[in-house]
Amino acid sequence: MSTPADLISPAVLATASAIGQSFLAAQPFRHVRIDGFLRPEYLERLRAEFPDFDPRFARNEQGEIGNKAVVERIRGIGPAYAELDDLIQSKAFLGLVSQLTGIPDLLYDPWYFGGGTHENRHGQDLDAHVDFNRHPITGWHRRLNLIVYLNPEWDEAWGGCLDLHRDPRAPDDEVVRIAPLDNRCVIFETNEISWHGFERIDLPESRRELSRRSIALYFYTQERSAKELADSHSTIYVDRPLPERFAAGHTLSESDAQELRVLIARRDQHIQRLYRDVGRITTELDQARALLARSRLGRAIGLVRRAWIRLKR
Repeated sequence: MSTPADLISPAVLATASAIGQSFLAAQPFRHVRIDGFLRPEYLERLRAEFPDFDPRFARNEQGEIGNKAVVERIRGIGPAYAELDDLIQSKAFLGLVSQLTGIPDLLYDPWYFGGGTHENRHGQDLDAHVDFNRHPITGWHRRLNLIVYLNPEWDEAWGGCLDLHRDPRAPDDEVVRIAPLDNRCVIFETNEISWHGFERIDLPESRRELSRRSIALYFYTQERSAKELADSHSTIYVDRPLPERFAAGHTLSESDAQELRVLIARRDQHIQRLYRDVGRITTELDQARALLARSRLGRAIGLVRRAWIRLKR
């Protein structure tokens, strides 16, 4: 089984303590950018085995085929990814990530829920959001996102930069922007203020065979400090605001109109998702009430309730 020394850059291992100090001091929330994260020869293998874009893995939350494909079960992609899977569940690697972040007792997610390989094509973006905070199967606390970018050719002018926000709803939002450059690793904490997303990818026509590729790894703990606890929730999005150019006197172009259509459609999708969630929860409550009514306890509660009503008359 591979060790961190086999796959991670020696420079990263040698400066782990200093990287950890940078992580703790970072704003708008704790994060760190590490360039040259993987050994070059291993990076080449991951790039070579990266899966082709598959529409089966490119469905959004509404079930529609989009421009983002995710392969969660990375072990089956190829030998380099099987090595990665072995590495990230090892005590040595989890200990290294703890050293880089100051978060002990990290847990590997064998389901790669939401993680794995991510490929985003021309036109894709990601609204600012905070991630779901509990693992849907184990209930573990989500603590860290670790992303490694695999883009040997990328220009910041093409968009797709990772944006870390202080508060995406605030007019004076502070944003740290990180380009998705090759062999760049970004690690950031996940909590109730770790707002992040990326701007729309806008590739030149001559370069649209390219895509924004990355490997996303998520880490958990069984416990977290009381001051960071929150009710369990799914991903929380903030819809992208209108661009500043949409002001009184601005004449709409066709591209402006298309951008407005996209923004409105996305907002509608988020609203529809919330309606579906409310409908599902309402159905589950109705089912729970029906089960309770059929149970002995439910019948007893019903008798007490009716007696109480008679007394109140």
